[in-house]
Amino acid sequence: MIKRITINAYQVGLVFEKGKLIDVLQQGTFWILGNKEVKTFEMKQSFVAPIELNILLQNEKLASLLEIVEVADNEIALYFTNGLFKEVLLTGRYAFWKGYMENAFIRADVSKVEITEKIAVAMFENVKVRPFVKKFQVANFEKGLLFVNGEFIKELVAGTYYFWNNAISIEIKNIDIRQQQMEISGQELLTKDKAALRINFFVRYQVVDTIKALVNNKESEKQLYVMMQLAIRTFISNFTLDELLTRKDTISKEILEQVISKISDLGLSVSDAGIRDIILPGDMKEIMNQVLVAEKKAQANSIMRREETAAMRSMLNTAKLMEENEMLWKLKEMEYVEKIADKIGEITISGGGNVIGQLKEIFVK
Repeated sequence: MIKRITINAYQVGLVFEKGKLIDVLQQGTFWILGNKEVKTFEMKQSFVAPIELNILLQNEKLASLLEIVEVADNEIALYFTNGLFKEVLLTGRYAFWKGYMENAFIRADVSKVEITEKIAVAMFENVKVRPFVKKFQVANFEKGLLFVNGEFIKELVAGTYYFWNNAISIEIKNIDIRQQQMEISGQELLTKDKAALRINFFVRYQVVDTIKALVNNKESEKQLYVMMQLAIRTFISNFTLDELLTRKDTISKEILEQVISKISDLGLSVSDAGIRDIILPGDMKEIMNQVLVAEKKAQANSIMRREETAAMRSMLNTAKLMEENEMLWKLKEMEYVEKIADKIGEITISGGGNVIGQLKEIFVK
């Protein structure tokens, strides 16, 4: 039996006899004698071996036409044709035709953590590659701490990070490094003189050492809260209510001075702190108001007495001057008469005429 076979450009024909490869045909027309089978393959597609590839590669002509890529158990290979990504090759042995397209491969060891291969970052977002990577993000206002199998490895700055997706546990803990404010509200305290009061306190803090804040300490923010609570309680108990009220503006500074070294051990720094309110119980408010009213009354009485004393002293000095100078006495009389004349419109005495008019005439002359 004779068969006529035509192999077009960019095709390869494999001739089998009883399942064994006996010839490789390239472009042209061929006559096949006997009971032989010809399988035609397109070079634009990857070669899928009809039988065991190792057996086929024993044919030197076929082996020269194929590019073999082997991917180990712990690897993947990114396959590119003519510079464009096509697919991810998993564990196995692959054959690609030479000459039709430019084939390129990037092997990657996915058993490790870091991605050290020269792979464009955009590739990790490709839908075919994404299952093989783990993605983490650290925002501009954060720092990240990398943990591998629970062990701290290094600190990361803002950015996007990719690691191979395998059995190794990878975690990035993000920590906010912006300035933050903590409110310590409604602290019920007793002063040295047993006066009960409540204080609302605030602290502005910032993480300055991420390793201390997250690795060396657990819940550093809660520790800061408790630390400030205890410091406030200790400070308040050492002073009477009157002393605290007079030191209100410096209390926060004095409290911070006591705990600044402990705050530093937490990896934090405090830029500001202060008392928002000192709240007294109702009965204590009433007593304080009574004290304030009494103080203001005493101040008012003192001012009035000072003014009265000054007025009397002025009058005494005037009297002494008038006693020593008769002309001054007359001038003072004239001043008073003039004032009387301005205040009173008219005084009439029977048979005496207009007294006010007469007085004006006397002093005007």
